[in-house]
Amino acid sequence: AVGAGSAAEVPQVTGKTEKSSYFLRVNRLVGKAIHGYGLLHQGDRIMVALSGGSDSLLTLWFLRNWLKKAPISYEILPVHLDMGFGGGTVETLWRYLSENGLSYHIEETGFGIYAHSPGNRGKSPCFICSMLRRKRLFELAARFGYNKIALGHNLDDMIETFFINLSFIGEMSTHVPRQEMFGGLITIIRPLALVNKGQIERLSRELGLPITKNACPSSGRTRREEIKGLLENFYRLNRHARGNIAKALTRIRPEYLPLLSPLP
Repeated sequence: AVGAGSAAEVPQVTGKTEKSSYFLRVNRLVGKAIHGYGLLHQGDRIMVALSGGSDSLLTLWFLRNWLKKAPISYEILPVHLDMGFGGGTVETLWRYLSENGLSYHIEETGFGIYAHSPGNRGKSPCFICSMLRRKRLFELAARFGYNKIALGHNLDDMIETFFINLSFIGEMSTHVPRQEMFGGLITIIRPLALVNKGQIERLSRELGLPITKNACPSSGRTRREEIKGLLENFYRLNRHARGNIAKALTRIRPEYLPLLSPLP
């Protein structure tokens, strides 16, 4: 279903939140990502993928907030694909988007149900859900004429994905802040790429964003959760580890990697 609310001003940051160290820090990191990786341009039409979690809701909030200070104009369309698990996310997002005067697209799918059914033979439910959801987002971007898709992946997601790919796929890769697809017809952007999960959760609470619980039956029982647990132990051993890993992702020294002699 496509909905549209009445026009509303971009929400302002006032009072306690304006003085919050979390807001100032996160706002600076979002700005660094936007300017450093060229995420926003004049005339962009951006679909914002909303799951109902803090990452995607804060991504939407910042894209709206930046509209009032950016020297460019762009359009945003929040899009929520319901995976079929229920849990009240659709109703919560519908109410929030309508009250804030945003046009939106909310669509029911059976992706999650299929991913956990006998019809999914051998593939991880997370892999199937992710693949089907991404494919549908591309289809909607083409259908509605949007050139960018904003995802809520954060710094911890990037680090975890790096270790997942390293451990389970055997390659050194991860999410990137800006990723062109289909020859540049659609570009994926990740405005929270430099922000860690703890900062996102605390700022989301301060802003009063309507975060909903993930109703997926696989939530908390994935490879990502296992890697996350290993990394948390690592961070406790060395409080600089998260920052050092993040730096290492941009400080590649190929002369010290056996790139020309792959193992069988």
